[in-house]
Amino acid sequence: MPGPVQSVERAAAILRLLAAEPEPLTLAEITASLGLAKPTTHGLLRTLREVGFVEQDAGSGHYLLAADFLHLGLTHLDPNELRSRALNWTDALAARTGEAARVAAYRDGAAVIVHHVFGLHDRSQRADTIGRLPLHASALGKVLLAFDPGAARSIVGRPLESLTYRTVTDRPTLLRQLADIRDTGWAAAVEEAEPETAGIAAPIRDRGGYVVAAVGIAGPVDAICDSRYRPRVGLANEVVRAARSISREFGHGRG
Repeated sequence: MPGPVQSVERAAAILRLLAAEPEPLTLAEITASLGLAKPTTHGLLRTLREVGFVEQDAGSGHYLLAADFLHLGLTHLDPNELRSRALNWTDALAARTGEAARVAAYRDGAAVIVHHVFGLHDRSQRADTIGRLPLHASALGKVLLAFDPGAARSIVGRPLESLTYRTVTDRPTLLRQLADIRDTGWAAAVEEAEPETAGIAAPIRDRGGYVVAAVGIAGPVDAICDSRYRPRVGLANEVVRAARSISREFGHGRG
């Protein structure tokens, strides 16, 4: 078995040190306290700052734990921030595909829509900005189940409700679907939440690669799928491209 990763151990030691001290620390103080070389310490601090775990005071240059790290696991991404960063790309996705484009995040056991752009086929013309979609029966929800541990935990030990004759209610089948989604990078749902409606979705990632939301399209089955009920590859590619563009807004893939 491989041993511990030294850089991770050192980064953890820096975080513990900053958490234990009531005042921000200088680079020299951190280096001396942990017995590390100055270049090594500086490189680790730079990385921790880039991922949002450490802040550097602009005036003094001292280091302290970032608010994002202190609240890690306690708060969700603000819906208004998610909407504002996804707005242009979601609008463009709806325009390119002609279908309704939506952004959703996991909240309280469901995929909650935070932004909805109407498509050419929207019959109701009702904005679903506060709508809730079932995790196991929607493309947006399946993306969150596949990549968000909190979403996955929310269905453990609970029955999968049947909404249509195509809803997946068998847990092993759903788990296989989620594994495929992680391999392909996108999800589809065809008439699983409501008849005659299909969707395609892909994950939105933050700087560190964590999936914070999903973006997708929804519309009539004959528009989303081919004659064999398979999602159209061109539409899936458009959704994935939009997801990657929104992810870059959050710093993912920018180095």
